[in-house]
Amino acid sequence: MKVGARNRTVGKVTNISKGSVMCLVKVEVPKPSQMASVMTLESLEELGLKKGDEVEVVVKAVNVLLIRH
Repeated sequence: MKVGARNRTVGKVTNISKGSVMCLVKVEVPKPSQMASVMTLESLEELGLKKGDEVEVVVKAVNVLLIRH
């Protein structure tokens, strides 16, 4: 998947908190440090993300996008 964002790193999903429509996915990235991404439950299901998965973290402006590795 090609995206225009240049700020990228790889991390591991450490936690997924689901609400009724949205979810919060926490990712451990190098240093160690953490980042988080909010997405719809539909997006979570489409990506098939689960705790322990390796993801690419893409940051553009105020958006933090996860790409399954």
